[in-house]
Amino acid sequence: PLLESLDVLVRQTVDERLTEVLQDVRNQVSEGTGLDVALASHPNVFGPLSISMVRAGLEGAFIEEALERIAAFLRKQESMRMKVIGAMTYPAILAVVGVGVTIFLVAFVVPMFQGFFDRLERTGTGLPLVTVILVTASNFLVRYGVFVAAAVVVIVLAVRRWMVTPQGRERTDRWKLKLPVAGKIFHDTAVSRFCRVLGTLLRNGVPLLTALRISSESTGNQLLQQAVMKSVETITAGDSLSRPLAASGLIPPPIMSMISVAEEANTLDVVLVRIADRIEERVERQLDMMVRMVEPAMLLVIGSMVLFIIVGVLLPVFDLNASIG
Repeated sequence: PLLESLDVLVRQTVDERLTEVLQDVRNQVSEGTGLDVALASHPNVFGPLSISMVRAGLEGAFIEEALERIAAFLRKQESMRMKVIGAMTYPAILAVVGVGVTIFLVAFVVPMFQGFFDRLERTGTGLPLVTVILVTASNFLVRYGVFVAAAVVVIVLAVRRWMVTPQGRERTDRWKLKLPVAGKIFHDTAVSRFCRVLGTLLRNGVPLLTALRISSESTGNQLLQQAVMKSVETITAGDSLSRPLAASGLIPPPIMSMISVAEEANTLDVVLVRIADRIEERVERQLDMMVRMVEPAMLLVIGSMVLFIIVGVLLPVFDLNASIG
């Protein structure tokens, strides 16, 4: 029985906050509230996708199957998210270490040679251009490093606040899609989310218009979300789903062809999930390729920065030895 199942969940849940949420859901259900309504009272835990599928499962008397599909969907999404995080962890560590080493060398190691550089200038030997640039950067970083760091923090916070606004999100999403290699990954990921969420909702009996609204919010891309919402308006006016999506230009033509055929054959729910599976397989290959490209590129950049510092420090020594010889 539902109440007994909720009691079991309350007892076995380790997280205290989730225990409180489940206890509240159990209390509401015991008082006669529907499970979907009780879950909807905690939107930070249960998203629109889960609530809509539970509601459809209750109305169609297949709540067990609906819950199993929700769990499978969430596992799939979490697996994809962890793959992305795992793929980008090593390049991110390389970037942080490289920037840290460069700042340390410029701010603490180069000033140790300042006296030697001053003596060379007084003797009239002069400094190479590389050394002049390095010394200038070092002096600037030592004098104004705190202000530069503060300015960077302020700029980052301002950009993050701007990105939360509708205009900022749209500009950011448009910029993401134009990136050389990552843009294709962002685009495919958004399309995959849309197809999987829409197909899962339709398979669980959620009405098409409601499913489109929920799936548009799950894309993670404002441009695709706006295109899906326009399709809701045209469908309400009697148009098909494939026509407005094709007009947006955000869904690749092969996928649009499959959606159009599936719409005519009334197999849209199955085809959308299969499309999502294929796209996710392609995204995994693209991520692997991008990581393989980023790793040597980051090592090359870090090596170039360190080499520039070493050359800037040692070149005056070589020039001095040559002049003495």
